[in-house]
Amino acid sequence: MIERIKIRGASQHNLKKINVSLPRNKFIVITGPSGSGKSSLAFDTLYAEGQRRYIECLSTYARQFIEQLERPDVELVEGLSPSISIDQKTISHNPRSTVGTMTEIYDYLRLLFSKVGTPHCPNCNRIVESQTAKEIFEKISEEYRTQKIKILSPVVRGRKGEYHKLLEKMKKKGFLRARIDGEFRELEESIRLEKTKKHNIEILIDEIIISSEEIERLKEAIHYSLELADGNLLIIDSEGNERFFSQKLFCPYCEISLPQLEPRNFSFNSPYGACSVCNGLGFEITYNEWGEIELTDKLCSACKGQRLKPESLAVKIGGKNIYEWCSLPAGKLLKEISSIEFPSNKKIIAEKILKEIRSRLEIMNELGLSYLDLNRPVTTLAGGEAQRVRLATQIGSRLRGVMYVLDEPTIGLHQRDNRKLISILKGIRDLGNTVIVVEHDEQTIRSADFILDLGPGSGEQGGYKVAEGSVEEILKYSTHSLTASYLKGEKYIPVPSSRRKPKAWLIIKGAREHNLKNIDVRIPLGVMVCITGVSGSGKSTLVYDILYKALAKIFYRAKETPGEHDEIIGLENIDKVISIDQKPIGRTPRSNPATYTGLFTHLRALFSRVPEARLRGYKPGRFSFNVKGGRCEECKGAGVKKIEMHFLPDVFVTCPRCQGKRYNKETLAILYKGKNISDYLSMTVDEAFSYLKNVPVLKEKLLTLKKVGLGYIKLGQPAPTLSGGEAQRIKLTKELSRKGTGKTLYILDEPTTGLHFDDVKKLLELLSELVDKGNTVIIIEHNLDVIKYSDYIIDLGPEGGEEGGKIVAEGTPEQVAKCKNSYTGQFLERVLNYKRVI
Repeated sequence: MIERIKIRGASQHNLKKINVSLPRNKFIVITGPSGSGKSSLAFDTLYAEGQRRYIECLSTYARQFIEQLERPDVELVEGLSPSISIDQKTISHNPRSTVGTMTEIYDYLRLLFSKVGTPHCPNCNRIVESQTAKEIFEKISEEYRTQKIKILSPVVRGRKGEYHKLLEKMKKKGFLRARIDGEFRELEESIRLEKTKKHNIEILIDEIIISSEEIERLKEAIHYSLELADGNLLIIDSEGNERFFSQKLFCPYCEISLPQLEPRNFSFNSPYGACSVCNGLGFEITYNEWGEIELTDKLCSACKGQRLKPESLAVKIGGKNIYEWCSLPAGKLLKEISSIEFPSNKKIIAEKILKEIRSRLEIMNELGLSYLDLNRPVTTLAGGEAQRVRLATQIGSRLRGVMYVLDEPTIGLHQRDNRKLISILKGIRDLGNTVIVVEHDEQTIRSADFILDLGPGSGEQGGYKVAEGSVEEILKYSTHSLTASYLKGEKYIPVPSSRRKPKAWLIIKGAREHNLKNIDVRIPLGVMVCITGVSGSGKSTLVYDILYKALAKIFYRAKETPGEHDEIIGLENIDKVISIDQKPIGRTPRSNPATYTGLFTHLRALFSRVPEARLRGYKPGRFSFNVKGGRCEECKGAGVKKIEMHFLPDVFVTCPRCQGKRYNKETLAILYKGKNISDYLSMTVDEAFSYLKNVPVLKEKLLTLKKVGLGYIKLGQPAPTLSGGEAQRIKLTKELSRKGTGKTLYILDEPTTGLHFDDVKKLLELLSELVDKGNTVIIIEHNLDVIKYSDYIIDLGPEGGEEGGKIVAEGTPEQVAKCKNSYTGQFLERVLNYKRVI
């Protein structure tokens, strides 16, 4: 049996033809500085090759439906298994995708409701039952034992007509009495009904006292009634109580027929279950400037956001419909669904389905996702949350012999929950899988069976194998491994010698959106504030849904409605709010770091001032690949051409005219320091800096990109290929280059995503610059180095979901560390007392 994955000559992106041997069926961590080649090795080489080889086994017809990855730049890869990637970029942007559909729990709930759900009439909410003749007989003989009952056959319900022929026919068949419009009449009578009025006619089949002697008589009466009334039957007991039985789902009171229950009746992605007004989206829709459908904040007027048809929502288990069950947080859902009592005939069916539901909910709880409800749209999840939801799905599938590749699964996870995640990853390994994790978290690195450290730097200075082996073996390389020197404690992020004092306070009164418990929050201004707490404790709700949206509405007249709160006091102390999030910096590959930061504008202006360009009369627009003039018209400035292949995936080939350089030959003839405009777009930030450092405006922008640890990215790198953390840091550089008023409030959500210990140190120095100018920086973060570096902490909790939403502790890191009720405080105490936990 092959025991190792062997890679020879890996040269993808900035990898320097490295040779690596990784143990199979082990928990492996690939670490190193940002841009050192970790993702290039893990995702673009190992995962891509594993996936490509598996897909090559499929037919050409099947392959057309699967996105095929390019062959990586590597000489040899041996010992690969079929691979599954769980990263942060492949989050579905489909508004129909929810936590329930992603984890497949919703599919099992649909099955459960179709098999054991109790249908109700959507109008009158009465139970509507469907049974076989045998089940009807058993229920009547059991529930009406020793009682005298009337068995009627409802042959006409709410229909106009005289029905003279029908009544004559029944009389000839030997029936003596009927209940007509609520009154018992003898069929021998001359019965005249008004033709224009609706009538109910129920033929009296028999009147029986239920006993063992009358069993055959009862069976015969039930048979006749069902045959006459097309599968329907009515029982009236001795006290006059009525009960309707049917072999179909039919409400006799509202004249509504319900469909036989199938899983598709509970799918908001199927016309059989989706609300006919919003088509299962739950919200009213509008169209954006690109002609794409966008959801509004207004709930659908028909389903009130519940996505399904009234008939589907009228099916209940334990008094709740499927939407109501899915609205419960995963932790609460697990408790409540486990306590449902089913009748004996339904229990056997339900138990098998419930077993699958419970196992997946338990995994969600272990992954720190107990606060998420199944109705939550995937588009609203943070990168780390979405990745752990996908991880829960994979664990539920119980595959063996697979290579899993994960990208920083600890993002968005409190230190308290890291241990659970690591335990789950080891559980996947123990099933007989190889787990490869790209990670910067110290606890995860120390828990690995095998560590591969790449570096020593970023971009062109990275791509080398610096160290490999167990934790003990890695620590021996501390002289030339940044990771080892931080793990060993030789390098560390220091605790500031003093904390900044607040200049003023911003007070949010009565915050009660989602799980926030009507709290008053005091946020100091002019300092670095860290909002902490376990996942789902209410951090994003407080900072984004209430604070940011409220300020954006005041300062920029934004249309989004802020979360529920009473008021915000102290607004006179700030003049603008800026959210630096992890959303992409552009929608298309034409957007890149150079265009977003404004660097490209100055670069084009620089090229237009080159003597040769001035001689030809070229203006800055000549050097844009988005407009006619300087771009290559063969590929419209894209550098590639799409060729549609029948039964094969579309192929993108380098443009034959410009050779992928995007510009025509006249534009490319203009050189600055021996390089054309396309050459500069292909350079990394570090490379471009060496050429452009004599141009003040370009030097400043490039230096800021270098400071936030992005020296390795290319100026023309397409926006969709950037990670969330990279996009966020590019946005940060844009803000840092602006001239501020000193009264700006900056909001950042986990800015350490994708950052090595050394890069976190650089980031904190940059954020300190913003604060030193008089601004306020609010950071939502779990990274202990950021938390200990902050001036003030607001810790929410104590748990996630309904158990959260309260202020557990607030004050300086030293004050919070003394709070024994705070999970953050417990971990903070260790890092304040020691340079780094070893």
